[in-house]
Amino acid sequence: MASPTVERAAEPATPTDTLLELDRLDVRYGGVHAVQELSIRVRPGETVVLIGANGAGKSSVINAIMGLVPAAGGQIRYLGQDITRSSPASRARAGIRISPEGRRVFAHLSIEDNILSGGYTLSKAKRDEALAWMYEAFPWLAARRKAPAGTLSGGQQQIVAIARALTASPKLLLLDEPFLGLSPVAIADTSAAIRLVQERGMAVLISEQMARPALKLADHGHVLRTGTLRRSGTVAEIRDLALSEDYL
Repeated sequence: MASPTVERAAEPATPTDTLLELDRLDVRYGGVHAVQELSIRVRPGETVVLIGANGAGKSSVINAIMGLVPAAGGQIRYLGQDITRSSPASRARAGIRISPEGRRVFAHLSIEDNILSGGYTLSKAKRDEALAWMYEAFPWLAARRKAPAGTLSGGQQQIVAIARALTASPKLLLLDEPFLGLSPVAIADTSAAIRLVQERGMAVLISEQMARPALKLADHGHVLRTGTLRRSGTVAEIRDLALSEDYL
């Protein structure tokens, strides 16, 4: 079956206003073409959302940006530099951090140790400074800081996962399915946590199947289907397609 026509292509990027640029990115798993010639960009301080049903390729995009899966073609540029073949560690040191799908907290470690694990490259002073901000932003974390992370609800674990990614004060935060499996109350709490990130001026790239809460947080978005870009634009421009039954 022929690939669907892209209804609006991403605008050409220039180094002066672009933090992250994907240029015709391909991702393959054996014979499966998970992402096909995807071109998008994220500007400094901007929140961009990738919307699509399960299997659309959203997580593959996030993992390729972090270097957790290899790019089969195209380029990934960050701050004007080609990082397509860079290691995940070098990308993390450059200011890219990820909160992965399914949260993946260390269940037997304390909340505080989970958060601090995100700042392993920092000095103790920097880690303490980051931790103080986390506790100010999320007071309940401080109250329960010694509790094992595995005792938390799914929504609370999501906030711990986000806090862990924020410990190193990244320039770009990747959130892979942050609302997956959460209750409406937990979705609201996670959205509030993301807004605090936005207030600090960090760029955020969200992959999400649940379009409604994601669109409320985003400046721009891209709708994917089976690894192919369907539409790009502002939230207003993609809302109807993103909220169609395939993307709820």
